[in-house]
Amino acid sequence: MTTIYCAQWIVPVSSPPLADGGIAVDDDRIVAIGARQTLDAQFPEATIQDFGTAAIVPGLINSHSHLELTAMRGFLENEDGDFFAWLKKLTVVRLERMTADDLNVSAQWGACEAARAGVTSVADASDAAIESINALLAVGLRGIVFQESFGPDPGLAPQNFAKLLAKISRLRERETALVKCGVSPHATYTVCGPQLELIAQFALDEGLPLMMHAAETLMEVSLLREGRGAFADGLKSRGIEWQTPSVSPIQYLKQHGILRTRPLLAHCIYVDDADIETLGETGSRVAHCPKSNSKLGHGLAPLMKFVEHGIAVGFGSDSVASNNVCDLFDEARYALLLARAGSGEKMAACSLSAQDVLQLATQGGARALGLSEQVGALREGMQADFAIVSLNGAHQIPAYDPVSTLIFSSSARDVVLTVVAGREVYRDGRVMTVDEDRLRARLKEIAQKLALGSAA
Repeated sequence: MTTIYCAQWIVPVSSPPLADGGIAVDDDRIVAIGARQTLDAQFPEATIQDFGTAAIVPGLINSHSHLELTAMRGFLENEDGDFFAWLKKLTVVRLERMTADDLNVSAQWGACEAARAGVTSVADASDAAIESINALLAVGLRGIVFQESFGPDPGLAPQNFAKLLAKISRLRERETALVKCGVSPHATYTVCGPQLELIAQFALDEGLPLMMHAAETLMEVSLLREGRGAFADGLKSRGIEWQTPSVSPIQYLKQHGILRTRPLLAHCIYVDDADIETLGETGSRVAHCPKSNSKLGHGLAPLMKFVEHGIAVGFGSDSVASNNVCDLFDEARYALLLARAGSGEKMAACSLSAQDVLQLATQGGARALGLSEQVGALREGMQADFAIVSLNGAHQIPAYDPVSTLIFSSSARDVVLTVVAGREVYRDGRVMTVDEDRLRARLKEIAQKLALGSAA
């Protein structure tokens, strides 16, 4: 049965906005897009849903998340200025205080937040990937769940790789048309070179997407270029020998075969011109996380240079432990403002526009995830992944241009409907697929347990 969703504005992203239009959806596909009168005539038996003063946009794509950490929203504020301590506390709490069900509830709540924000696809990195994939399946989002792998000790690389293989085997049993799995060697400072090589070859042999944190902090740069800093000291304290490669993080990943997989690399803050050339030449992709980068004091990634070099870039919220909210409109706005601020008085040096960052939040994310043939734009034949954003708020009126209003005046709270593969997952203030009241109560229990444990 065909349903026509209508609104004041249709914003396909791949083409100019259309006033007083609609999109026709049949099963999981967009079957037509155009003026309402045209669609009414083309599909006389269709159900009509008119959202009035609103914009219909492609589903937003979160290119980097950690849904399992949703329960730690605001939990690590005291460690924000010390990333080594931040990572240590997070790791201990996740491994020692959170049960499998805690992690599943945390991931489901994060997926609910994403659905409420108009996010239809996520690239989620998770140590407990089976819980994250189950969460996406429960809520009904599209995505890739990347099973993280750790192991800085070269002597343990075969064992750690074997553990990864077992986890991937289990994840593949849970894959669907909407949710797939991938691999994620966590970072250069947590995974040794031999293990990186094993994982890269495995990803190539099995056709698995690969995601990794890269060039995120100065500590990482110091470890790789000079063999110094907190990460170097941490390896030494564990009796792990480290041979300093004296190269940048990006060149180190190239040496160990990671870039052969055309990986999705989160952050990429500390990259020079040679690194950017390498990213472009290898078809590597970038998840740009401006708010998380700023909150943790890590620095500013060169977004403009990525765009100028044709690198596939999407926006990522990172975990809400380091960002506090999943809001891709806010992420896009912040990215644009940072880019303009960085250009100083010569704003012409920053050619990014509201249209550009909306494109990065949709089509850009689809390219970064390798899903551009399915999602990221409103076009006939594409998957019916879209969100409807109210434009009727006091903070949005008057709205002279729908794209500028979406980027500069709107937020996740303005989303009124989220649809994934033709299925309504969020509507009228409720996620339709799970019991949010139960999840809310459980999350409060988990938060209380974490707070008590921290106090002790």
